[in-house]
Amino acid sequence: MKKLLAMLLALVMCLSLVACGAAEEPAEEPAEEPAAEEPAEEPAEEPAEETAAELKIGLICVHDENSGYDVAHIDGLKGACAELGIDLSAVTFKYNIPEDETCYDTAVDLAEDGCNLIFSDSYGHQTYMQQAAAEYPEITFVAATGDLAAPSGLTNLKNIFPYTYESRYVSGVVAGMKLKELMDAGTVTDPYVGYVGAFPYAEVVSGYTAFFLGIQSIVPEAHMDVQYTNSWYDPVAEGEAANALMSKGCVIIGQHADSTGAPSAVQAALDAGNVAYSVGYNIDMLAVAPTAALTSAQNNWSVLYAATIKAFQEGNVPTDYSAGSANNAVMISDLGPSCAEGTKEAVDAAWAGIADGSLKVFDTSKFTCAESADGSYTVDADGHVTSAFGLDTNGDWVNDAGEAVVDGAFVESTLRSAPYFALRINGITELN
Repeated sequence: MKKLLAMLLALVMCLSLVACGAAEEPAEEPAEEPAAEEPAEEPAEEPAEETAAELKIGLICVHDENSGYDVAHIDGLKGACAELGIDLSAVTFKYNIPEDETCYDTAVDLAEDGCNLIFSDSYGHQTYMQQAAAEYPEITFVAATGDLAAPSGLTNLKNIFPYTYESRYVSGVVAGMKLKELMDAGTVTDPYVGYVGAFPYAEVVSGYTAFFLGIQSIVPEAHMDVQYTNSWYDPVAEGEAANALMSKGCVIIGQHADSTGAPSAVQAALDAGNVAYSVGYNIDMLAVAPTAALTSAQNNWSVLYAATIKAFQEGNVPTDYSAGSANNAVMISDLGPSCAEGTKEAVDAAWAGIADGSLKVFDTSKFTCAESADGSYTVDADGHVTSAFGLDTNGDWVNDAGEAVVDGAFVESTLRSAPYFALRINGITELN
């Protein structure tokens, strides 16, 4: 209705102007009009400043400052604006917007309020962002963690996502070093790791697989269970999932969930005399797990927001944009006091290997899979993946296009920005 009302008002104004012009036409000399209008063309000499002055940004958040994930986005956008000299008065933040029609309504409200660059931060927002983008072709909509920009065919719908798998792998190295220390001391005999996951999406699967491979680079015999909460943010459910995993014997708990529920539960278990350590996500967890937290995988969203805003100002926002440790877009938090001796050196070596290309996170020689039941990948006689599709072209959640295995490694976030590694490798068990 807002858009229709605006169009009707515009039409009425245009008709009024035409009517006025027609009434005055006899008194004008048409041949002299171009000369009289020439001075009005002068302001067009500084288009860049005009674009910057008109910039108005909106950010739709699935939660608020209580969620580490949303804080990373909020701080990321604020940091990008500070870097680019954009006053925060040009930014509108919308909090606690669920992944339903509320997102569409919010996107429309931002568009009607004059925002010409609108971001959303959650995967489930993207279909509603796409709906709004189709109705407002003059406005750019950017869905972080989304994967629909390219297949949508809309030139004003974009996706951004960092190389999270890199920081996941390195945080796994930290966990592996602790696991090895516990085993060498005889404190632990079973290298059993747990992981609290939000949903069985490729984004989560890619992250927990990279984490596990980082652990196995130190402790090859490690194995891991994944417990899903089916929610991005649920402190109670995440704490319960961590407790369930620890009750099965898991001594290190990783997570792809947005609250401090899991690290808090692990700290409580450690305080009670159990062997339990945590690797978090999004934010440094030492405040809630001062002796249990080893580190957290983190994303520096300011890098992606700044790059997107600059591209918008220059008129060339890419359909998909991703960046990793080479651009300071991912990292891990400070190492906790319970980390094993030599962890910093192992972390530095892992980052160096990623930087020079000698370390491939998804090196297909480092893991095996069962034969594919859906045709999305192929394996050799030993179970090593020889070929795999990275894109789903028909929306059935099965990758069916785009070769993702190159030179013996599954290449993540190159066919699109959002993760598409969805292989279930041996050594990891999904509990539900």
